[in-house]
Amino acid sequence: MSTAETEFAVTETEVIEGWRAERLELAGYTAAQAAEIATRQDVDLHAAVDLVGRGCPPELALQILL
Repeated sequence: MSTAETEFAVTETEVIEGWRAERLELAGYTAAQAAEIATRQDVDLHAAVDLVGRGCPPELALQILL
């Protein structure tokens, strides 16, 4: 993999994680909670948003998801 490809891959990952964090904050997570979840590829974004959307406090949702 060339340096340009490596830099693109990192940038793409950062963009995706930023988008995930933004969605999570809009759902009700704090910025710190959203950042923690956003970087975890094993956590389903829709499940995280749905938990809070159904009334689960973000603190409890974080414990469930992680």
